[in-house]
Amino acid sequence: MTSIRPATAADIPLMHTLVRALAEYEREPHSVEITEEQLLRDGFGPNPYYECLIAEEDGKAAGFALYFPIYSTWQGPSLHLEDLFVLPEFRGKGIGKALLNHVAAAAVKRGCARLQWDVLEWNHPAIHFYQSIGATMLPDWRRMRMTGDAIKTLAAPSEVTA
Repeated sequence: MTSIRPATAADIPLMHTLVRALAEYEREPHSVEITEEQLLRDGFGPNPYYECLIAEEDGKAAGFALYFPIYSTWQGPSLHLEDLFVLPEFRGKGIGKALLNHVAAAAVKRGCARLQWDVLEWNHPAIHFYQSIGATMLPDWRRMRMTGDAIKTLAAPSEVTA
């Protein structure tokens, strides 16, 4: 039996394990820099950056969904699903759809205009699944990203010449 529940601070080690499992699946295990301390601070501190749902199958951790609010200047409040992951041994049981159902319910409850997420172009099983539940891929949009030194360089004051 599948159950979906909000994560608690006690779930931080589990969440970190699931994040690492997701990174392995996405062929990026070396990219995980987040610590359990950061997850605790950022999700359960005075101003949480994210919310997380834990899926359990017969009392065993099966997956998670991590999401946070964003804002569309065209449509208003929205949610961004950062991660949706189901451990391989639990796939095909409707757990991913159950997690998405709970995230969508949170979006509806908050009056969100959009629920959006990213998917790797090589992840055809996920793309097919998302399309089967009514999601559409945006063909003309590409995500831009800055990290580390690039952010610091851009943030540094620059001299303006006339």
